[in-house]
Amino acid sequence: MEFHNQIAVVTGAGTGIGAAVALALAAQGAHVAVLDQDAASAADTVGSITANGGRALALTVNVRDGAAVEAAIARIETELGPIAVLANVAGILRPSSILDLDDADWEATFDVNCHGTMRVCRSVARRMVARRAGSIVIVGSNAANTPRINMGAYAASKAAAAQFGRCLALELAEYGIRCNLVSPGSTYTAMQRQLWTGPESEQAVIDGALASHRLGIPLRRIATPEDIADAVCFLASPRARHITMHDLRVDGGATLDA
Repeated sequence: MEFHNQIAVVTGAGTGIGAAVALALAAQGAHVAVLDQDAASAADTVGSITANGGRALALTVNVRDGAAVEAAIARIETELGPIAVLANVAGILRPSSILDLDDADWEATFDVNCHGTMRVCRSVARRMVARRAGSIVIVGSNAANTPRINMGAYAASKAAAAQFGRCLALELAEYGIRCNLVSPGSTYTAMQRQLWTGPESEQAVIDGALASHRLGIPLRRIATPEDIADAVCFLASPRARHITMHDLRVDGGATLDA
């Protein structure tokens, strides 16, 4: 119960990695604010948490809306209490070759993955600074460091978010607030499965493909959302009290630690 009675905020918590993070934090005693742009998905996550004896509050928030983000964070602090943990998981993927990429998809990808991350982190960090306490974890991607075909917007936005996270960690260090990154590789989520074309696709990801310059996964498995959630909880916990500005890659060795 490392997060007993602490207030935790998780963005993108309606499905996938975000939902797994919310469930894991709740299982360890946190009162979780579940943020997602889809009200039904957020409610589903809250239902799963409460069914297991946890505590949670669903808030419908699009991280592209700065005013909505600020209102949600203010409400959480008023109704639940001071935020101790922020897990910023919200993200989108709109695959396209760069030559075919349109401005709207590029801008939306950056507005969620980079600008949205900044908006939420800034709002929460301002409050943490006043208390000189807190932990922030940003879920990025191993694509931030390794080029991927048809993922130019996604990879670039995740690289920008990663560097933002490092700068934030540096600025918050003097207040005793930690900020770290978790960078998943291929993970069994709806985002991953949208890239698959048939039953052979999962094995193809594990094997890699020379034609698309993609390395395989040495551990011979695709991550589960719970694998990523475990890493987030570790970095958010007191066990990682002397770790900040770190990027923990959870990809089964897919990037050969590049």
